Amino acid sequence: MRDLANHLTFRRAISPQAARTDNTAIVSQIIDLSGFDKMCFAINIGANTDANATFAVLVEHGDAANLSDAAAVPDSQLTGTEAAAGFTAADDDNETRKIGYVGPKNYVRLTITPSGNDAGNIFVTALAVLSGSRYWPAGA
Repeated sequence: MRDLANHLTFRRAISPQAARTDNTAIVSQIIDLSGFDKMCFAINIGANTDANATFAVLVEHGDAANLSDAAAVPDSQLTGTEAAAGFTAADDDNETRKIGYVGPKNYVRLTITPSGNDAGNIFVTALAVLSGSRYWPAGA
């Protein structure tokens, strides 16, 4: 078997926190892609007790470190679709999603926006998985 661990770096995107019980957007940390050629968000979905809740996914990118120039990533610069990365409480409990980025910008951010999450609670976390490091082994 070949080594994978030295080729990947993981960055915190959305940290574990108290259950979400409203429609407030869940916004990730800004991920700096400096030194890496490949990136993917891994979304971990917990159980949700609100059967009509839906969760839309948006990936934004920009060149400013604070993403003051943030713009939605064009579909041609994503691997997978934002629609496929989205989920519903009705049938997507305890699952995972992924969406990759292949665009030219240095910073990216993930936003998960609930709709109809008014009677339940959801636990969501996300990691940014970076690969293609210019240096080996890839950092922690």
